[in-house]
Amino acid sequence: MQKSDKSHKVSAINKKKRDRQRFSEQLGYDAFSRNGGAMKRKNKITMNDIARKAGVSQATVSLVLNQSRNIKLSEETRQRVITVAMELGYDRLPTMHAPNNQEEVALLISSLQSYDPFIDAISQARETAYRNKVLLTVYDYGDDVDLALNIISQLERRNCIGIILASPVTTLVDMSAFQECTQIPLVMLNQSDPGQPLMPSFIPDDYGNAFQVTKHLIDCGAKRIAHITGESWMEASRQRLAGYQDALQQAGLAYDDSLIYQTNWQFSESFTATTSLLQMTARPDAIFCASDWLAIGCYQSLAMHGVQIPRDMLLAGYDDQKISEQMTPSLTSIELPYSELGRLAVEYLYNQEDAATHVTLAGRLKVRQSSRKDG
Repeated sequence: MQKSDKSHKVSAINKKKRDRQRFSEQLGYDAFSRNGGAMKRKNKITMNDIARKAGVSQATVSLVLNQSRNIKLSEETRQRVITVAMELGYDRLPTMHAPNNQEEVALLISSLQSYDPFIDAISQARETAYRNKVLLTVYDYGDDVDLALNIISQLERRNCIGIILASPVTTLVDMSAFQECTQIPLVMLNQSDPGQPLMPSFIPDDYGNAFQVTKHLIDCGAKRIAHITGESWMEASRQRLAGYQDALQQAGLAYDDSLIYQTNWQFSESFTATTSLLQMTARPDAIFCASDWLAIGCYQSLAMHGVQIPRDMLLAGYDDQKISEQMTPSLTSIELPYSELGRLAVEYLYNQEDAATHVTLAGRLKVRQSSRKDG
């Protein structure tokens, strides 16, 4: 009887060991080692490994493996990435996590309005985290650095695998306060710091987007294009202005400083700016507004002065807010790649990438009635 009890006990212990090993492997760890029972994480293949071997960027690898439809990539590039991923044994299946110690990615944002298109970045970041069995927590720290540092201090006590420092406005920032504040990996979303080249960043290409819009208006026949922009201290405003200027130069069109109107992003100011443009002896034949909100004031002024869009004036906005499709006529605009950027930021942290990645993505031009003279 005692011998039978002993064999049952040994069997139970062996079963527990097998279960523990199986669970450890599901979590992505090697089984207990002989040197003190420590658990070591497996050497897993990252997107950065695939990028190095395929000769492409980490962002390209992410777009291919997630079958993104928003960015155009050649079939040859897609096949090369997939082939390399298979050769290296990359596994896209989500890992399992213990319910009571779920991995977490924290997103700290300086401020946010409910109508802001940057909401798309947060939504996609949340969905990407969910697909990988990771919890995304969002904190609005109101541009209070001390509060942000306190939040990060709290996160160190949890199973936080990464922190996203985000801004609703594309901007240059001083991140020196965050440089040595934690051992948790940090990335920047929609902001960057030239003084911190080793801190990864994910931002939209304001220069390239503005170039796209201006070139489109030129291709539609515009020769004298006005630009209603935002505050000059903002990096987003400067980049959009630079893209506009270079598109004019490439097309051989003269840059006229009198066609540039700076605002504080209120459509009441764009109304005033448009009215001033219409009073010029040589009126513009197209207007590029640096945001869709600015375009609202532009529409109002043009309507008041009997100027029809697009017959008398071509018009384009920027950031493709939901209202752009509902305006009459519908507004041509640029859809910012916030969804892609939010997803890339989460994947970078989840995959434990270690390269100083700086991703800049151009958006997609949405051509609508406001820039089509043919209807």
